[in-house]
Amino acid sequence: MEFQELIRKRYSVRVYAPRPVEEEKLARVLEAARLTPTACNLQPFRIVVLQTKGREDELRRIYGREWFVQAPLVLAICALTAESWVRKYDGWNSAEVDATIAMDHLILAAAEEGLGTCWIAAFNPAAAREILGLPADVVPVAFTPLGYPADSPSPKKRRPTTDLVRRDRW
Repeated sequence: MEFQELIRKRYSVRVYAPRPVEEEKLARVLEAARLTPTACNLQPFRIVVLQTKGREDELRRIYGREWFVQAPLVLAICALTAESWVRKYDGWNSAEVDATIAMDHLILAAAEEGLGTCWIAAFNPAAAREILGLPADVVPVAFTPLGYPADSPSPKKRRPTTDLVRRDRW
């Protein structure tokens, strides 16, 4: 699929079919995240793949919407701040941005595979830490269900490019 078509096709899926995700499709989605450009190519992120079946109540503690647990899988992307590049001028740490880029690659690869996702940042971080068993230095950044869409996209509402772009100065 051509890239411009792919980014127009991708949407936030909120109804999933019970159909399982094939291992080879999951592998290609995870490979897209692995190939993500990160600061100094340090890859300071990890992806936790969670089966939803039998864990619905537990996963709803992370994010309470019913559609969150409809898909057969939920993916969590986590940042490892101790493994990331840090800007020497002000101490800014790239880990969360690097993890975010990986999530973006992941959701685009999923769309190319005919799979649906929905980027979730409005999750309960304490529940996420507990359920994922995260060490203190690992930051949960975002979640997404991963499965086959059982809905249709609605029109995207986006600002015009002229509202988003500045040239030469603010």
